[in-house]
Amino acid sequence: MHFPSDDELMAGPNAFDDVDLDALVDEFEDDPEVDDPEEADSDQVERALADLRALREQTNAGADLVLPDHPEDFRAGFVSIVGRPNVGKSTLTNALVGHKVAITSGRPETTRHNIRGIVHRPTSQLVLVDTPGYHRPRTLLGKRLNDMVREALAEVDVVVFCLPANQRIGPGDQFIARELQGVRRPVVAVATKCDTVTRERVMRHLMAIESLGQWAAIVPVSSHEGKGIETLLEVLTDLVPLSPPLYPSGDVTDESRDTLIAEFIREAALEGVRDELPHSLAVQVEEIIERPSREGETRKPLLDVHVNVYVERDSQKAIIIGRKGARLKEIGKKARAQIEELLGRRIYLDLHVRTAKDWQSDPKMLGRLGF
Repeated sequence: MHFPSDDELMAGPNAFDDVDLDALVDEFEDDPEVDDPEEADSDQVERALADLRALREQTNAGADLVLPDHPEDFRAGFVSIVGRPNVGKSTLTNALVGHKVAITSGRPETTRHNIRGIVHRPTSQLVLVDTPGYHRPRTLLGKRLNDMVREALAEVDVVVFCLPANQRIGPGDQFIARELQGVRRPVVAVATKCDTVTRERVMRHLMAIESLGQWAAIVPVSSHEGKGIETLLEVLTDLVPLSPPLYPSGDVTDESRDTLIAEFIREAALEGVRDELPHSLAVQVEEIIERPSREGETRKPLLDVHVNVYVERDSQKAIIIGRKGARLKEIGKKARAQIEELLGRRIYLDLHVRTAKDWQSDPKMLGRLGF
């Protein structure tokens, strides 16, 4: 059985090609029965006429549509970035995009959802999917984060597997490598954090990566110094399929406004906290309200950004707030600058810290937080 391709469907006949919609509308309008209230409901007739006129317009709606110009050899595709927690995935994503689209932290399990960053090049477009760290789950949240990674692997064209040069390859890396052997997509192994070790250590690490599995390529990079980034982009461009651009040229991410705001706040809150707190911290934007304009004021009015910060225990709540609210004030100060840059507006950031006991294992709370 043959299923037509998209090109064949687009080139095929239109169901209305042989229908003279102009004549059909005219005939319907001139039908004497239409004017007979006993034969037709006037409202129903008007709706039918409106539908026919709209249909006539729709048949020509795409006649003047012009697609953006792109070279015949243009390539575009989705690239998933995977690895253990805290191996430099988000930092690499930001370096490849050239803009900050993913928050970074020295704490593991910083990334909580699949973040898309878009790389625009003259002959290609790469849509990067930064995933949560693949790990042994301890909570329902951990299981759902791992599910996000698996979903990303099933929906992309190329996979980037991050292995930090300042850490030896361990059981977690070996487990992910085995999982990737079953992925029917090119896998590029990337040695991250190469600026943190000696050249000799990098060479030994690359040899260890080579013995770990079969890779489409092995690329050493330093995201902080920008070394190896261009090489990696060229490798990925060669591996994605021929395709027109997938996103408009000005886009660098498809993340929602509220998601980016929540991530900026969580990044600020993660700085300098205890080891156990990052896993228990969640941020949700409740609402954003524009204040009324004042008479004679030329600047745009402030935006009130109301945000809930969730922890699992009251003791953690005290850590976030700090003595006399000092730490919460510092979190707000750091996050506000990034949020104002994102929105292009002055804001008042209203942070509320709330306790949601064991929210990481509460299905209803996870759903409310978008997991």
